[in-house]
Amino acid sequence: MQLRHLQTVVPAVEGTNKVTAMAWSPNNVKLAVVTVDRVVILFDENGDKQDKFSTKPAESGGPKTYVVKGLAWSPDSCKLAVAQTDKIVFVYKLAQPERAAEWDKKKSICNKFLQTSPVTCLAWPAAHQNTVVYGLVDGKVRMGNLKNNRSQSLYPTGSPCLAIAASPDGQNIVSSHADGKLYRYSLEDNGRQGILCKHPVPVYALAWGETIMAAGSDMRVVFYNENGRVVQHFEHGEEEGESDPTTAVVSPSGQSIVVGSCDRLRVYNYNIRRSKWDASPPKTIENLYTVSALAWKPDGSRLAVGNLCGAVELFECCLKRTLYKGKFDFTYVGPSQVIVTKLATGSRIVLKSHYNYEIEKINVLGNDQYLVGHTNETLLIGDLATCRLSEVPWRFSGNEKFYFENPMCALIFNAGELTVVEYGNNEILGSVRTEHMNPHVLSICIGGRTSTPTEDNKKMAYLIDARTVVLMDLTNGSTIATIEHDAKVDWLELNETGRKLMFRDKRRRLFLFDIATEEQHALLSFCSYVQWVPNSDVIVAQNRNNLCVWYSVDHPERVTSFEIKGDVEDIERVDGRTEVLVDEGVNQVAYTLDEGLIEFGTAVEDGDYVRAVAFLETLDTSSPESKAMWSTLAQLSLNAEELVVAERCYAALGNVAKASYLHRVNEEARTNGSQSFQVRAKMAALNQHFKLAETIYLEQGAVDQAMSMYQTLHQWDQAIAVAESRNLPELHDMRNNYMTWLIETGQEEQAGKVKESEGDLHGALGFYMKAGLPGRAANLVMQHPELAQAQDVVSRVSSALMNASLYETAGQLFERAQLTSRALEAYKKGNVYGRAVELCRVAFPNEVVTLEEQWGDYLVAQKQLDSAIPHFIEAGRMEKAIEAAINARQWTKAAQIVDMQEEAVARPYYKVLAEHFASVRDFSNAKKYYIKNRTPKAAIEMYVAAGKWDEAHKLSNKYMQKEDVADMYLDKAGELEGQHKYKEAEKLYISVDEPDFAINMYKRIRQYDDMVRLIKQYHPDLLKDTHMHLASELQEEGQLAQAETHFVEADDWRSAVNMYRGADMWDDAYRVAKAHGGQNAAQQVAYLWAKSLGGDSAVKLLVKLDMVSVAIDFACDQSAFDFAFELARSAAKERLSDVHLKHAMHLEDEGMFKEAEEEFVRAGKPKEAVLMYVHAQDWDSAQRVAEGHDPDSISDVLVGQARVAFQNRDFAAAETFLLRADRPELAVRYYKEADMLQDALRLATEYVPSKVPEIKALIAKKGTPMPPGTHGDDVMERARMLEASGQHAKAVEEYLKVTPESVRDDDVVEEACEKAAELATKFIPAKAADVVTTACRSLVTIGRYGVAADLFLGIDMLREAVETCMAGNLWDRAKNLADGDDDLAAYVQERYEEHLKETGDPTRLVEVNVIAALDMYAQQRQWERCMAEAEKHGGQVLNKYAALYAADLLDQGDVVHALGVFKQHGAPSTPNNFNLYRKLTLDVLNAPHVSGYGVYADLRDVLAGVCTGLSAPQHGQGVVDEFDRLTRICHYMALKNACKDVGELADLFTKLNVALLRYTDTVPADRAFYEAGMAFKDQGRDNMAFMLLNRFLDLSEAIEEGDLDGLDNTDFVDTDIPFEIPLPDAPSIAEDEREEIKDWVLAVSMDQQIDQVLEKDERGVFIGTLVDKMHNKTYQPCVISGFPILGAAVDMDDGKVASREDWNKFVMAVKTLHNDDLSDVLRFLNTWCGAPANPSYAF
Repeated sequence: MQLRHLQTVVPAVEGTNKVTAMAWSPNNVKLAVVTVDRVVILFDENGDKQDKFSTKPAESGGPKTYVVKGLAWSPDSCKLAVAQTDKIVFVYKLAQPERAAEWDKKKSICNKFLQTSPVTCLAWPAAHQNTVVYGLVDGKVRMGNLKNNRSQSLYPTGSPCLAIAASPDGQNIVSSHADGKLYRYSLEDNGRQGILCKHPVPVYALAWGETIMAAGSDMRVVFYNENGRVVQHFEHGEEEGESDPTTAVVSPSGQSIVVGSCDRLRVYNYNIRRSKWDASPPKTIENLYTVSALAWKPDGSRLAVGNLCGAVELFECCLKRTLYKGKFDFTYVGPSQVIVTKLATGSRIVLKSHYNYEIEKINVLGNDQYLVGHTNETLLIGDLATCRLSEVPWRFSGNEKFYFENPMCALIFNAGELTVVEYGNNEILGSVRTEHMNPHVLSICIGGRTSTPTEDNKKMAYLIDARTVVLMDLTNGSTIATIEHDAKVDWLELNETGRKLMFRDKRRRLFLFDIATEEQHALLSFCSYVQWVPNSDVIVAQNRNNLCVWYSVDHPERVTSFEIKGDVEDIERVDGRTEVLVDEGVNQVAYTLDEGLIEFGTAVEDGDYVRAVAFLETLDTSSPESKAMWSTLAQLSLNAEELVVAERCYAALGNVAKASYLHRVNEEARTNGSQSFQVRAKMAALNQHFKLAETIYLEQGAVDQAMSMYQTLHQWDQAIAVAESRNLPELHDMRNNYMTWLIETGQEEQAGKVKESEGDLHGALGFYMKAGLPGRAANLVMQHPELAQAQDVVSRVSSALMNASLYETAGQLFERAQLTSRALEAYKKGNVYGRAVELCRVAFPNEVVTLEEQWGDYLVAQKQLDSAIPHFIEAGRMEKAIEAAINARQWTKAAQIVDMQEEAVARPYYKVLAEHFASVRDFSNAKKYYIKNRTPKAAIEMYVAAGKWDEAHKLSNKYMQKEDVADMYLDKAGELEGQHKYKEAEKLYISVDEPDFAINMYKRIRQYDDMVRLIKQYHPDLLKDTHMHLASELQEEGQLAQAETHFVEADDWRSAVNMYRGADMWDDAYRVAKAHGGQNAAQQVAYLWAKSLGGDSAVKLLVKLDMVSVAIDFACDQSAFDFAFELARSAAKERLSDVHLKHAMHLEDEGMFKEAEEEFVRAGKPKEAVLMYVHAQDWDSAQRVAEGHDPDSISDVLVGQARVAFQNRDFAAAETFLLRADRPELAVRYYKEADMLQDALRLATEYVPSKVPEIKALIAKKGTPMPPGTHGDDVMERARMLEASGQHAKAVEEYLKVTPESVRDDDVVEEACEKAAELATKFIPAKAADVVTTACRSLVTIGRYGVAADLFLGIDMLREAVETCMAGNLWDRAKNLADGDDDLAAYVQERYEEHLKETGDPTRLVEVNVIAALDMYAQQRQWERCMAEAEKHGGQVLNKYAALYAADLLDQGDVVHALGVFKQHGAPSTPNNFNLYRKLTLDVLNAPHVSGYGVYADLRDVLAGVCTGLSAPQHGQGVVDEFDRLTRICHYMALKNACKDVGELADLFTKLNVALLRYTDTVPADRAFYEAGMAFKDQGRDNMAFMLLNRFLDLSEAIEEGDLDGLDNTDFVDTDIPFEIPLPDAPSIAEDEREEIKDWVLAVSMDQQIDQVLEKDERGVFIGTLVDKMHNKTYQPCVISGFPILGAAVDMDDGKVASREDWNKFVMAVKTLHNDDLSDVLRFLNTWCGAPANPSYAF
């Protein structure tokens, strides 16, 4: 936290004027400050003074000697509590709650709490609006209740209270006392309190943030947890200038605390990641004096500091500040609190984590209106316009998509899951699974226009698939309704009240769904536009050229339509006017809607029925829309008991009866009140709740009115029931009157019921018979035995029943009367066979079978064939049963019956059954019945027609002769070919081993691909010839593209190129050459193409292809120099000299020397022309060219002439030529070669003295006498004589003639040189330097370097002396001589280094130049010494030589030691090393001898270290991804080896092998497939083992052949296993193991139970693939198994995840097995992706 001084709010005064208390209001608007003058001053948030008031003494008129010890604002910012030392706490009301942010001049004391002791401190907990807590001098801590204006003691302590602090949540307080004790009290947990701890000294600075901070006079700041334990402390007593802390304040987030003392502010920040407090450097402010009060603004942005002199200083608080897109300022006032300021308007919002999590990132989305921030555990979303913020639990993945179309909530879509977050709500409103996130198919209603404060209307409509709409109640997560539609839904929307849903499908059909009734209505077809009118329930839609409006959605059949000429664009509703905007092409036309009708719906939804009536009265009552709305309003007003409105509605509808009735009810209401029993009863009767009306009447004793109601409704029975319940005397008369009325009105049935209820059975029977109800009469008879025994009654009733055709009832009556024969006759006559059979089973058992058959016949006649089947079976008539089943199409039942019959009975039905089963493709049953019918050929034809060739073939082989089968198949194939069913025909040809027929068929119909496919399968030896033949035919037909394909397939792409060249289709020729012949072939074709074009076109073409230079080379090689010159002059002038040179060489080869000479000169190579003439021995021409163009070549001409002269033994001429050419050494050599040693010695002595010793040695060796004077004695004698005579110059000349070449004795030479130097120095000083130099040259020749150096020093030639010492390796003397001359010393040092390098002595070189020495060690491959020396210097030096060492080891094939170098010395993330790391990785992964966990684990650790130092901005995202991929591969390899022999992890071992197949472009493909296949084989999963090992064998063959073209990838098409892979030089698996696998695969391939397909998972794709191509989705790989994450996951750092199931298995193994390798894997996972070092299971 950083504090920056902003302004001085109140300046200091001379002397003391202590600021005793300060407090910020919770709404951030007001700052209250009080000093010893007891006046409270109110400032605004900018520090400007706005108001002030004087405090009052405890007693009215009392002395103002008190001090204000504390100020505290209420949570609503309306009240201010003031604690005073005159034993009172006042609470001032400064504003009304709704005007808390305004400055109200009116102030009043609303509460005062008198105490028995002075008040010392004060706090107002944020969670308690009506509770203040304060401490007293007597040690008590008390609480004041603002509601009852009473105070109570919370706890006594016996020691003065010094400070009070409230917890951040406002539910607890802590107090400090003079005895050092801290007490904690809970305001919600039944007042639980107690001593928290005892501080060593009294605590004056007390604050409660993440923990409790206490500081006192010992200058120690101690932090306690809620249980009183010390969690941290800081010692400041030894720091200079430190004084006692006086006060402290905690930031609103609770994560920063400021402690004030004299001239100093200390800031402590809570580190969330470490759960520790960090102390910032103290902020020292000169002349601030003692800090007496602190107050932190609730938004965290400001800190007010008051001091002893009355000054109030304002500081800005900020952890950091960032500018977002130049539009927003983010001020981090705490890890969990950020102030977001919109720069354009200055508006601010405080974004705070309620859980105090650190806010990691903030974005502003949705047109700069919505904030999105996230912490480790939560997601923060806010609306800047409404200042509503939400914080919900969330693990941020980075793949979230946010939608802000709805003003009430934000939508978050992630991994197929939609989450709804309501602004201002800290809980997720709802979460559903859906893949449909188009805003047009998602609608959310929150609140709504008619929602009441008690109504929580939150609904969502969304698609779970393209045809299913789900309505969800977001308040409880329940599904309200599910709409399954028959077409894809492309638009849906809820109305504002959430009661109606409108949706449209792909067929442009519009539907309305009523959520309350779950009724669906089709509104419109061919709907191109639809929308709800804003703030109403009116629908506007377009159907072609019609605009349709539904003003009342409760009556969807009532629609208003009118014609338009364009397309609806939008709906605008402004200033009481609603218009539909239609684009008519040129103009935009507005169609005005009826605002009255729209307002009606709004009024109804708002419950304002009077306003609705007012709108409707303005409309034409005859219109359908008007009637529908009157009807709706009538029903709504009735339900709401708005009777006057209901009366008006029914009157408008013309419903006189209801209107009249309601009029009478309203009159009654006016007289007796709307709640009188008469009104309530009549309304119940109107709603047909007659029992309720009766109850109301009877409760009030209005029996007559209840009976009158029933009589008016002609419900006499109910009236009589009322009379009976009340025992009225007129009951008998009422019954008689009722009976008379029934008879008079012809209601005999009702009269019969009355008689029956009265027990008059005969009377009731008579009325029933008179009413023509014999069935009712029969029931009466059967219910009463006394009537059933009367024969006349039975006879009369049965006759009536028979006449009425009520045979079943008559039969029942006869049964009841024991007349079974007549009952059976009645049943049979009425076809009531069920009762007849039951009767026969009891009375006539022999007739049951006959009756069952008759029943079956009757059912057949009634077309109830399926019901007839069991009756025929019961009757034993199986033929009828089978025919009934067949006619009823109950084929399964028919087959069951047939199978149970003898063949004689069943045979006629086999063919029928077979044909049916064949028609429904039940081939198995069809075959069975064809075979039973002895017509197998029909079954075969059935299989052939169905394309079931294998089944047909099996059947034909079993039942037909082979020749017949072949004939039949060939005939059928011919038919299919005629029907253009070529695939089916091919299968038949192949089935009878006649592939040539199929080949010829495809050739006839020119389907060459299929033709080639068959030839490749059945005649592979003819494949190439076929391709060539087809290519030639297609070329002749002009189908060049197809011809090209076949030329290429025949591996003769050159013919394709020539074909295109012949057709002048150079583009295609170039393309083919480049694709199949490589760059060189493409360049040749391009050259020929350009040559065919010529001129500018050729140049443009070659420039386009960037081949000008190459074409020039081709032209020169083919001697097309004119074309080459043309290209060079046009596009490559820099190549002209090259062309001239090549042309010259060509002319030279052709013998055209003159022309060649000119070209050589033009090329700037005259020397080549000279050499040409020299080779041709044309000396004059050579001399001419050399003199004219290259004087330096004259010597070459002379040398050439000399060589020829020597060959011709013209030695004099040769010697002359060589001396002219200044090449005497060549003459000496030629003389030596000619064995003319005397001439050689002569020339050497005169011109090449250095050769003299060599020639002398040869002469001595051959015994040739030396010429006189070779020992130098005579020369020395002459020199001494000249010296003695004083002829010093001549003496020097003689001495200098004594040279190593002329004298063998080195001592003589040394003596002569010293004498010559001595004489020249003494007597000829002008020539001394030349003489000494000559003498020293001779001394150096004989190795007397020290003597030569002395001579140089004698004449002050220091540099020459040093050079001489260095030449003689006298380095110490050279350094001594150079000492004092910095330049010379540096030169000596440089030469010394070069000498050491040349001599290869790094041991001494390291003392001079470490890098050079290390380079020499490296060159000499003394790596141990090199690395030992490099380790001393570390850093880049060590990294460089570690890389060189590793590279050398890799060159030697020692990958393990190369890996060890990086493991030991580290692998830096240096781009220069990237290729080395790649090679190391590939070499380790491909090394056949590398195995086991250790090597792969080391490589994994090295690569992970490389990845740690990589960053996308610096190295590129591609490099980061590449090395992360290599690290993952090596991790999987290591983990696989760790799991290899662990039985509990066998399944994980198999998964890792499968996952590694994904990386076969890096790991050896054959080994990967082999190990994966063997893993499945060991698990007994032979299907997968077969597929993978078969692939392994294919790869092995491809490796041996060196070509992947023959590899069939069909089985792996939908996987992420790569096809383009590098082929190893040799198979990775031994030959004997491959043979063993080959035998196993061959054996398994014959097993029919093995499904030769890859295993698939729940997605329907290969189990290990990360890419789901069917759903275009990519899954993350598990860091444990490498498999895709499909279920629950364990999230780790850097976006890595693990499958929860695989993670738990791995953790179990680590914990139980104590395996070192597995533990090392866990260590790596902790480093690599943040997995816990001591893991637990994930749930």
